[in-house]
Amino acid sequence: MHIRIEEKQDWPAIRAVNESAFETSAEANLVEALREQAAPLVSLVAVDEASVVGHILFSPVTLSRHPELRVMGLAPMAVTRQHQSQGVGSLLVRAGLDECSKLGFGAVVVLGHPRYYPRFGFAPAARYGIVCEYEVPEDAFMVVELQPGYLRRASGTIRYHTAFASL
Repeated sequence: MHIRIEEKQDWPAIRAVNESAFETSAEANLVEALREQAAPLVSLVAVDEASVVGHILFSPVTLSRHPELRVMGLAPMAVTRQHQSQGVGSLLVRAGLDECSKLGFGAVVVLGHPRYYPRFGFAPAARYGIVCEYEVPEDAFMVVELQPGYLRRASGTIRYHTAFASL
């Protein structure tokens, strides 16, 4: 398994991976909209024997009371059904967090499974006084600091790119 930054020729395979992992094309459409409208992006693929079998995307979000903070949102992440539960998602998350850190981002938020993401250091965002702009379960909206203490005294509402409104 190899994790790398997406390339233009990967786009059809990325769409197929997202369509296979989710019930609708909404996430695949979101990836394409963010690719056109948001920057910077961290978009990585997992490649197994020359085939794209997983994809993860990170895009900038804003914290309402602290627009100066550099925070990314992890969404979506998709792995083909036949490659799920084999560590592909974990490889993508770790590589993505590393890339976000290299770009100088101080934190990453995710709306995800509360038993999956803590293994990467994610904790409920509410602990920091941070909430999601969407109505979501408190334990499913999480954050990880890429720089220790980055969110000290930072609270507010995370706002995603407008492309997320289509989900």
